[in-house]
Amino acid sequence: MNFLSLLEAVAPVFVIIGAGYALRRLRWLTSEADHTLLRLGVNVLYPCLIADSILGNPMLAEARNLLVPPLVGFGTVVFGFLLAALGARLMRLPAPSARSFTFTTGLYNYGYLPIPLVQAFYDRNTLGVLFTHNLGVEIALWTVGVWLLSGVPARGAWKQILNVPIVAIVTSAALNFGGVHAVIPDFLRQSMHMLGQSAIPLALLLTGATLADLIAGERTSCRIGAVVAANVLRLGVLPLAFLLLAKVAPVSVELQRIIIIQAAMPAAMIPIILAKHYQADSAHALQIVLSTTLLALLTIPLWLRFGFWWVGQ
Repeated sequence: MNFLSLLEAVAPVFVIIGAGYALRRLRWLTSEADHTLLRLGVNVLYPCLIADSILGNPMLAEARNLLVPPLVGFGTVVFGFLLAALGARLMRLPAPSARSFTFTTGLYNYGYLPIPLVQAFYDRNTLGVLFTHNLGVEIALWTVGVWLLSGVPARGAWKQILNVPIVAIVTSAALNFGGVHAVIPDFLRQSMHMLGQSAIPLALLLTGATLADLIAGERTSCRIGAVVAANVLRLGVLPLAFLLLAKVAPVSVELQRIIIIQAAMPAAMIPIILAKHYQADSAHALQIVLSTTLLALLTIPLWLRFGFWWVGQ
């Protein structure tokens, strides 16, 4: 694939996020609707997408694709945290900003950006492996990540880990591995498929609307040096480490694809909310998320093109 074809595959994600931003500013998508739509997406649509991708997935009938992807997800996030923490220490950032820098820079966007890219490039087999990979990411986020962000060990982390999407991943994987998925009626499978296809467009619209609220609400000076450092780490150094892992690790082709796509991802958006919750520097988190996300429109095609060539796909 050339740069323009990759850019065309990436662009719809950003167009839908931009549409969500515009809809919020026009007040066509009001904040009063967010809670209901978010609950619908997280508790119904997203689990249906997960189940539709995992049930009947032959790749997830293999034990190694149930065990190795979560380990890779956990390990890559923790590695990102460690590298970002080193960067924050070298820059001697004040404690609240250092915690935000470490958490936000270290956590890549593992869901609503890579899912449509996997759907565009590959089949449901690879998408199912992505969801098992994200199980490890969630565990790293709510344990190591919250500990780094708050400065104290994460209490009750298991309550956050045991959310509806994670339960859907574990349950669907167990049913698939045990062959129970074969007895699920076709009309139920088709219903899950139809609902699941709505999950990502809705999530991207809400992401854009949330960004509009956060941008309007935050008024603070920008730490230019720290933001530049975050972009260099998130979109420069960490992708190289991920692609090295994809090249040398004895993993399946599907997981190799996931690692390549995750290597190109900008910072995740959830750190903005969690930074505010744990009294860290939420404005700094917002600056990192916005800058890496906007720059990623150009860097994602570049890293994907290089990554596919690097591993010989």
